[in-house]
Amino acid sequence: MMRLMEDELFPSTPGKVKIERTHTINRQFHRCFASTSTMFLWALFLIALTASYLSFQSFVDSSSRYFNASWGGMHWEKQIRSSATVRRPGGFSVLVTGAAGFVGTHVSLALRKRGDGVVGLDNFNSYYDPSLKKARKALLESHGVVVVEGDINDARLLAKLFDVVPFSHVMHLAAQAGVRYAIENPASYVHSNIAGLVTLLEACKSADPQPAIVWASSSSVYGLNEKVPFSEADRTDRPASLYAATKKAGEEITHTYNHIYGLSITGLRFFTVYGPWGRPDMAYFSFTRNILQGKPITVYRGKNRVDLARDFTYIDDIVKGCVASLDTAEKSTGSGGRKRGPAQYRIFNLGNTSPVTVPALVGILERHLKVKAKKNVVEMPGNGDVPFTHANISSARAELGYRPTTNLEAGLRKFVKWYLSYYGYNPRSSGIAGGAGSRTASAKSL
Repeated sequence: MMRLMEDELFPSTPGKVKIERTHTINRQFHRCFASTSTMFLWALFLIALTASYLSFQSFVDSSSRYFNASWGGMHWEKQIRSSATVRRPGGFSVLVTGAAGFVGTHVSLALRKRGDGVVGLDNFNSYYDPSLKKARKALLESHGVVVVEGDINDARLLAKLFDVVPFSHVMHLAAQAGVRYAIENPASYVHSNIAGLVTLLEACKSADPQPAIVWASSSSVYGLNEKVPFSEADRTDRPASLYAATKKAGEEITHTYNHIYGLSITGLRFFTVYGPWGRPDMAYFSFTRNILQGKPITVYRGKNRVDLARDFTYIDDIVKGCVASLDTAEKSTGSGGRKRGPAQYRIFNLGNTSPVTVPALVGILERHLKVKAKKNVVEMPGNGDVPFTHANISSARAELGYRPTTNLEAGLRKFVKWYLSYYGYNPRSSGIAGGAGSRTASAKSL
């Protein structure tokens, strides 16, 4: 009896209990391990599924942005290449920023008509009536020039354009214009005239080949300078407006990129450009509108009752200076952001050299419109305008062959003819069929 109890309590086979217990533990361990492995595999599967979903969503989002963007795609690239195609021996392929603007439209047309490839870029902002910019765009497109709607601050767009077309030149005319508007919206000037310029220069210095750059500075950089006529060597460190300050900053920035990266750069200081397809915020434009509508115009007068005077320059003369600057621009010396040698850097005045007073301007408009103006003569406020401008163009004449040929009388005659044709005029009601912008008519933004 005791033996049976011992056999039951203590098996005759040594280690039997230990082995059975070990097997039990092993089976439990294997079940647990198998369960853990399964869970791990499921976890991996779920991670992979999640990653795939996120990748798909990213693809969908990217595709959506791609297809919804105003640029991109095979058809778009084909249009850009076609517009940039050179159609004359030794011609240029030019990216024109601000192409739907006043000067940009005229320069683009001139380049296209002589056989250069032209691609335009414009953001169509609402500083003045965008419908006028759209009309300019339609004009350009009728001559085979594509105008891309986009901002010069869009680095991706600029990179894409340079990827699609190896531009030989850039004509940079995009900017926030106007003197008095800087008081209302100063940030727009920094955004366009400084940040936008830097973004464009970054794209140009990284391009291969690097393009030669011609860009629009302004006679406003002369600021409070009293020496006349204004020469390129005169001091420009006393700007009278934020607009002038941003243009002066642009000259310093372009010099930096020329020095560091070997970009060939030519800056053009425009003097009060006027003519057909002009800007509605300019005095001659708003004067014309208000005279025809029978509304009063405000004519500013300087200190001691001195009439303001401007070196009014007709658009065709400015275009000749712009094109000559492109023709004489040397190649940039950098590649992929690295400079290989000194590069050309130039600044020129483009003016008419014959300043005319604002009252004389009004008198010419009265003759061409055959309507007497209702004038309010007031003292010029401290809004950033300067009392006079006068260009010394000897450098442009010597190096560019620049010779303006249109005086104010002839230029305004052409402008009035265009204005009446574009907006329409009903002499019975003294009204304009179609608006020309809503800004007050005054001698601002001359």
